[in-house]
Amino acid sequence: VQMCGSRIASTAAEKSFQALSPVFKQQFDLKMAARALWGSLSLLRVVWCLLPQTGYVHPDEFFQSPEVMAEDILGMEASRPWEFGPSSSCRTVVFPLLTSGSAFWLLRLWEQLGLWPGPLSGYKLLVGPRLLLTALSFALDRAVYHLAPLWGAERWTALVLLAGSYVTLVFYTRTFSNAIEGLLFAWLLVLVSPRVAGNPTPKRPPSGPWWHSWLLGGVVAAGFFNRPTFLAFALVPLFLWGVGGARNPGFKSLAHEALVLLPGAALTAAGFVAIDSWYFSSPLRASTLVLTPANFLHYNLDPQNLARHGTHVRLTHLVVNGFLLFGPLHIQALQTTWQQLQASPWAFAQMGFLRALGARSLLTSHRSYLLLLYFTPLALLSAFSHQEARFLIPLLVPLVLLCSHRAQPVPWKGTLVFFNALGALLFGCLHR
Repeated sequence: VQMCGSRIASTAAEKSFQALSPVFKQQFDLKMAARALWGSLSLLRVVWCLLPQTGYVHPDEFFQSPEVMAEDILGMEASRPWEFGPSSSCRTVVFPLLTSGSAFWLLRLWEQLGLWPGPLSGYKLLVGPRLLLTALSFALDRAVYHLAPLWGAERWTALVLLAGSYVTLVFYTRTFSNAIEGLLFAWLLVLVSPRVAGNPTPKRPPSGPWWHSWLLGGVVAAGFFNRPTFLAFALVPLFLWGVGGARNPGFKSLAHEALVLLPGAALTAAGFVAIDSWYFSSPLRASTLVLTPANFLHYNLDPQNLARHGTHVRLTHLVVNGFLLFGPLHIQALQTTWQQLQASPWAFAQMGFLRALGARSLLTSHRSYLLLLYFTPLALLSAFSHQEARFLIPLLVPLVLLCSHRAQPVPWKGTLVFFNALGALLFGCLHR
């Protein structure tokens, strides 16, 4: 009897496996196809940089990094923008030194060693810094690879959406401070996500190593010195990180969590201030501490100064720039927001903001947090009258995580491909 029962069970298991094997095979084939597609798009990103792209997206690509470093490193005659003048100094020099400065230093070294057949050409001066930014852009892919399982997203679908976006192909391969901001935001999410997205229980997660909070504080400080608008992107991740680690979702617990970020933030800020003060010092001026974020805020909080660069309607980011950059993915985010509001319209009013965000029973899906990560910075940046589309490029990472959720297919695939191909052609090749 036992032998007969074993044979029956074995036969049933074998039939079940045979029935399921086509499903597993199909899933495996889809995953392999997604990997191959991501690899092809990654290769396109490098080739796209080397061609090079002929589109002139915005003067800041050159004025805020290569133009300054070409004069400092290569001794070329250049038009130094007002942000890098000793009297104004609104931009930190640290990231231009690390990106365009490093690229130009290598080009000068190779020229001195005779590794180039001739003098530095315009092609090398253009592509050198861009190639470095293109290499750094793969840190976005690494971040999404790490974040996708934590946020309930299909890993390779998210990577394909990231690599196939024309925002990655055009903006993240150029020397924009917004690209650096996007990289720092992505890795800020990597640091906070194990506590925020990877902890499904309401219990307080175990404390990480001491250097984790120092590194987190350092990333926040570096992002703030790169662009003070980084705080708009960092607000929700830091808040959710504090709520996830606090014993009680109250102000005192959140303040205690914030204090652990101070050592890393203070050390990083001190380094930026020291380098900027050294760079902007001059023999005709007494040595003083240069606080570039303070100068940046003093200039940009004046409406008259912003008016010189152009003023926009407050809803420009929501109704124009979001569609311009992300197309169907922005539409999907708006639809998901509407669905979430219909599901629990009075939850925040009944429970209170702090308790609602800390309640795992309310935000059972990761989509609610991802919507906060996407729309909160967008709303905060909309408070300023000067609104350019490139200001939103750091939002690409939470958006691809939101739109590659395991429970739903990617929307409008054909439209998405056409949209990104058109955007890459217009902004990467034909613009201006």
